[in-house]
Amino acid sequence: MKPLEFWYSIGSTYSYLTIMRIGKLVEQAGVTLDWRPFSVREIMVEMDNVPFAKKPIKAAYMWRDIERRAAGFNLPVKVPAPYPLADFDRANRIATLARQEGWCDRYTLESYKRWFQQGIPAGSDASLAEVLPILGQDVARVVDAQSADDIGRAYSEATQEARERGIFGAPSFVAGDGELFWGDDRLEEALAWHSDT
Repeated sequence: MKPLEFWYSIGSTYSYLTIMRIGKLVEQAGVTLDWRPFSVREIMVEMDNVPFAKKPIKAAYMWRDIERRAAGFNLPVKVPAPYPLADFDRANRIATLARQEGWCDRYTLESYKRWFQQGIPAGSDASLAEVLPILGQDVARVVDAQSADDIGRAYSEATQEARERGIFGAPSFVAGDGELFWGDDRLEEALAWHSDT
C-alpha cells in the first residue's frame, strides 16, 4: 500500500491538532505516512485567502476552537500561540531538509509542542536551540543547510506540486487513489478512505 500523504506547513494553526494525533492514528490503522512540508502561505496569498492574521473576530474563534478541540483530544494547549510565525519559511525549509534526512516527523512534532504548549514560535532561534539537540542534530549545521539552494528548490517544488494537485490548505491528506481531504477534522476520514484503497 502507498503511504498516506500528509501535506502540511509549520505555521498552520489547526495542524497542531493533527500533528499531535497522527502518529498514533496511522500506527493503529497500519498505514505509513509521507510527511510533505510545503508553503501553504504562498498558495493562500495567491488565492487572496489569508484567513486569520487580519481578521480578529475569526482569529478569536479559531483560538477558542483549537482550545476546545484540544481538550476533547486530551491535548495540552496554550493559546493564543504566537501567530503568524516570523520564521515560517525557515521552519518549513528545515522540515524539507529533515524529510530528506529522515527526521521530519520528530522535528515537526517537537516544534509544534513548543509552539502550542510553551509559546515558543516554531522556526525561531529559541525553538531550534531546544528541538534540534533532542533530535541529535547540530543547530549550526541545520541552520546553514536549510539555506542551501537545493533545499530552497525542494521546498519550492513541493509547493508547486501541492498547487498542481489542488491542495489549497493545511493540513491536507492525499489517499493512495489520489483522493484529497482538507482539514484536521478530515484526518480520520482520510485514514479510513486510504485504508480501503
